[in-house]
Amino acid sequence: MSGAISHRSAFGPTAGIAFILFGMLAISVNDMLVKQLSGGYPLHQIVFARSAIGIVFTLFLVQAEGGWRILKTHQPGLHALRGLLVVIANMCFFAAFAVLPLADATALFFVAPLFITLLSIPVLGEKVGPLRIGAVVFGFLGVVVMQRPWVDNEALEVDRIVLLLPVLSALAYAGMQLLTRKLGPFSKASAMAIYIQVAFVVVSSLFWLVAGDGRYGGHDNASVEFLLRAWVWPAEGDWVLLFGLGFNSAIIGYCLSQAYRLSNAATIAPYEYVGLPLAVFWGWMIWSDLPEWEVWTGMAMIVGAGLFVFLREKHKAREVVRDEIKTRF
Repeated sequence: MSGAISHRSAFGPTAGIAFILFGMLAISVNDMLVKQLSGGYPLHQIVFARSAIGIVFTLFLVQAEGGWRILKTHQPGLHALRGLLVVIANMCFFAAFAVLPLADATALFFVAPLFITLLSIPVLGEKVGPLRIGAVVFGFLGVVVMQRPWVDNEALEVDRIVLLLPVLSALAYAGMQLLTRKLGPFSKASAMAIYIQVAFVVVSSLFWLVAGDGRYGGHDNASVEFLLRAWVWPAEGDWVLLFGLGFNSAIIGYCLSQAYRLSNAATIAPYEYVGLPLAVFWGWMIWSDLPEWEVWTGMAMIVGAGLFVFLREKHKAREVVRDEIKTRF
């Protein structure tokens, strides 16, 4: 643990913030590219190509951070669970925005920090006061607003189950981030990124074995069809997009792992919300999508709740430090 502390004190929060901002930019580009490809390829083929290419780039980072020896771990089970949670988070999120506008899916996904707050109680043994619990409830009410329960199912443009997919993705992502906190002091960022890429390759390969020939395809539901359609040889122009996805995935895996290794989560996590205006920008620029008023309202409630939780965590952390100083002197 002392190694992790020295890492953080040497770099300070600035490096963590820089990594998270760059990582969120890369994520927004990644989401835009996946949505662009979602009409012609199955999700597991896109994920396989992205991760197989991404592993090559990430291996260069492994060499820069210490070589093959840093891939050895004494906690393979936790790394495997972390990789599985990332796969679930990505699959659910990508399946959703095959149908949803990019901004809508991204806004729903940003309940992840609220899930992190709730899960930190049983997983990390953290104490969460009534103010933060109230903020979490307020944020989840934003999800309800975006679900538009006052509208008949037939009047909605998408199935309500599809609207829940980004929320399920956020839950899996929250679990992954809690495991990152546990594993970060003992693993290099590049090694953690490799473990995730391997998990993607393994799961997408299993999808190919089961459904790669398209035997389960032909569904009217666009999200299900995105998951189960047959693999096809990429068109010539799409190779550039797939290569960009692979390079981008290496950046994402490294930047997010490094950000949470170098800085306190409460300090850098609010900067993840930069992904929301980026999603709105890409949706407007490429697909001419702008959120409806319900989405804007839910988005504001979710972001407001998340920012309150993070600011409250920073305030509580400062109080703990002051109390420790008082007891010493």
